[in-house]
Amino acid sequence: MDLEQRVSELERRLAVVEQAADRPAPPSEREPDDASWALQGLKSQLAELGADNGGVLFAGAVRTPAGKRYEWHYGLVTDTVLDRDWAAAAESFAALGQPVRLRLLREILGGRCTAAELTELDGTGTTGQIYHHLRQLTATGWLHTAARGRYEVPADRVVPLLVMLTAAGP
Repeated sequence: MDLEQRVSELERRLAVVEQAADRPAPPSEREPDDASWALQGLKSQLAELGADNGGVLFAGAVRTPAGKRYEWHYGLVTDTVLDRDWAAAAESFAALGQPVRLRLLREILGGRCTAAELTELDGTGTTGQIYHHLRQLTATGWLHTAARGRYEVPADRVVPLLVMLTAAGP
């Protein structure tokens, strides 16, 4: 199978996984105290795809302290994840690898959205340092600027950010 055919097949498989993630499991398959209902649904969809090496799915339906709601999901078959250039993710991870940047993201999700509000926080550094952190987060897609100098976490990055923090542990 040539590269074009492989890419086409992977795109077809991804589309099926994404469609499956939009459908809740039928009530008969979903017991109220069955904590593994999402895993069981994923395994079922991967079996239909013939994805012998499995796959990953992460999703969330959240409301931030500022009252904004986000619903988001993403999934890939394992082979696609393993075949990617992992080094390309280093810059994004590096942007999150600084405690002040994580605090800024938390504060922005909590409703402090302007540089002026963020510079009032204790322990975050000078105004210049805060702008440096904001530029790093913006350059890697964890933030973008909205109207009138306001910063926000893009909607498609809120759930991934929370997933990464959850995966990192306590």
